[in-house]
Amino acid sequence: MTEAMWVWGVIGLVLLAAEMATGTFYVLWFGVAAIILAVLTWLVPDLNVSTQLILFSVLSIGALFIWRNYYKKTSVDHRVGQSQGEEIGRTGTIIVPISPSQTGRIQFTQGVMGSREWDAVSNEAIEVGRQAEVIAVEGNALRVKAH
Repeated sequence: MTEAMWVWGVIGLVLLAAEMATGTFYVLWFGVAAIILAVLTWLVPDLNVSTQLILFSVLSIGALFIWRNYYKKTSVDHRVGQSQGEEIGRTGTIIVPISPSQTGRIQFTQGVMGSREWDAVSNEAIEVGRQAEVIAVEGNALRVKAH
């Protein structure tokens, strides 16, 4: 039954290589389960195929379930889409007045995240023509403060 050990080892390595190519962390757990099963078939060579498949399924889905339930994102992002925060700190001109109770509009000389004009919110009143600085991205609007 040493062939089973090599089969599970190769499957595990292929799955780990696929994980390295994708970087999703989903394929990782299937690869780890296959490597564990390779070790188990080396320690207990007379495991039948149905037991091996059941163990692989339980290990794979169990590891994936545990990872999904206990993995927590550590950072709170104020970003939209693929933006990496480059727009924070940019300065633009207010073209529609902003108040704490009213959404305004800000315009930039160069596009920010694909557009020159954005809805803007602020905790302070900012009148038309004043410069404002982006401090965060909140949904489809930019949070700004007077500059």
